[in-house]
Amino acid sequence: MLEPAVVALRLLQYAGAMVLMGSSLFFIYALPSSGDGSAAQSRWTRPLLISAGLVLALAAILGLAAQSSVLAGSVSEGLKVETLKAVVSGMDLGKAAIVRAVAAILAVVCLVAFKPDRRSWTVAAALGAIATASLAWMGHGAATEGALGQLHLASDVLHALAAAFWIGALAAFFGLLAAPPAASAARQTVYRALHGFSGIGSALVAVLVVTGLINSWILVGLDHLSALWTTPYGRLLSLKLILFIAMLGLAAANRFRHTPALGRVLGDNTSSEPALRELRRSVVLETALGVGVLATVAWLGALAPPMAM
Repeated sequence: MLEPAVVALRLLQYAGAMVLMGSSLFFIYALPSSGDGSAAQSRWTRPLLISAGLVLALAAILGLAAQSSVLAGSVSEGLKVETLKAVVSGMDLGKAAIVRAVAAILAVVCLVAFKPDRRSWTVAAALGAIATASLAWMGHGAATEGALGQLHLASDVLHALAAAFWIGALAAFFGLLAAPPAASAARQTVYRALHGFSGIGSALVAVLVVTGLINSWILVGLDHLSALWTTPYGRLLSLKLILFIAMLGLAAANRFRHTPALGRVLGDNTSSEPALRELRRSVVLETALGVGVLATVAWLGALAPPMAM
């Protein structure tokens, strides 16, 4: 039961860190700085970030305890003070878990103590970026040695940061589209936000593809391509690629079909509800696929890659 718990808590840490970073940044670059449609005046923005921070902090602490129990062989041994101290002081994954927990707690304190504005979003985004970057020490990148290990770790960090932009934006779009779209300003906000993310989205895909290829080359290698369908790691990695490609398809539909459709009805002053309904459906599906990708990543971290066999 410990290993499934470790995977589940990894998933919560991925989701919490990426929403904390990516949604905070989305409030800055995609929404108005003040007035109607701004993150500061929306009721759901601060609760979203606070929830993400609390989930991240709790999952990081529980994940540390679960990982310690796996290494010690039992929960009773893993929760001993000396065991936990050894994991935190002697292992990078333990130190990274503490960094994530502290960053999450500081972000929650900032979000609760200060009024919602661009300064608090900036602080939350910075702390979320620290937490997201630390996720690389939960994966295989931190275990690769030498110069190749530095490349692998840097690639993992960039991969996680790019993914956080995307996942956080999806969470924010979900909040925007879930809000009552009765006011014209609200519909215009959704449209502007879609345009604000479209250019960034292309750059994110490029970073994700390049860093994904680097990671796959290091962990699978050209000599082990058959492992993509003959090993548990390879089959799970293949599933992740399929989910990612499906996300790309939905993202392309949002950019080239749903966003122009919404722009047309707003320009014609006709009912925007059908266009918004299609957009909501697409964002929900894309978000579900994103959760699936994060779940496969959390699971992959617990499996031995082909190059290690």
